[in-house]
Amino acid sequence: MSRLKTPIAEPLAKAPSLVADAYQALKDAIRDNAFAPGYQGSEQEIALRLGMSRTPVHEALIRLQEEGLVRVLPKRGVTVLALSPDDMREVYDVIIALEGMAAELIAGMSAKDRRPIVAALESINAEMKNALQRDELDAWALADDRFHRTLIDGSGNMRLARLANTIMDQSHRARMMTLRLRAKPTKSLKEHQAIIAAIKSGDSMLSCSEAQSHRRRARSELLPLLDQFGMKHL
Repeated sequence: MSRLKTPIAEPLAKAPSLVADAYQALKDAIRDNAFAPGYQGSEQEIALRLGMSRTPVHEALIRLQEEGLVRVLPKRGVTVLALSPDDMREVYDVIIALEGMAAELIAGMSAKDRRPIVAALESINAEMKNALQRDELDAWALADDRFHRTLIDGSGNMRLARLANTIMDQSHRARMMTLRLRAKPTKSLKEHQAIIAAIKSGDSMLSCSEAQSHRRRARSELLPLLDQFGMKHL
């Protein structure tokens, strides 16, 4: 059962899209393990805890099922899907490919178009550095997630972004669950800066290489941890 004792979100009196609100609230709860892997509940129960009506929650769950985060079982409720270490290996295979391509595409843009993306990445990396200096690992993790999503979204390829953002939602859970089992993530700052420098120079191949190397190194740290601590379900 989830540890939540209060609704995740207050009911919205008026919203442009109740389904979009329900989708985002549910996704955030799953990503942050408020609805932990293996959680089972009825649509009505989930709707009550979100402070929303059942209809938009139902529609949101269908969408999340398509993204591989939940399974909707007719007359049996909803299950939040767990990821195995093998699943995480596959997730990283996809992320490595997509983020490498995103970095390559950004580096291939004109200097004018690259500039605001580089500035955003530099700002987020500075935010991550400040979070580490304050030993605020949760803040670091959120900023790290934004760095990678900014890289993906900056590519300008909407199909790539759609694929990557879905798979990154799955990897975020593993990041949060292992955050305090790993060494302080100072290497990420240097690797992010190398990605930024390559993009800034307009070197597409180097940008792709740096982005992929960063994710490969992260994978090489995460997967052994899952084995070491016997974490079979994420």
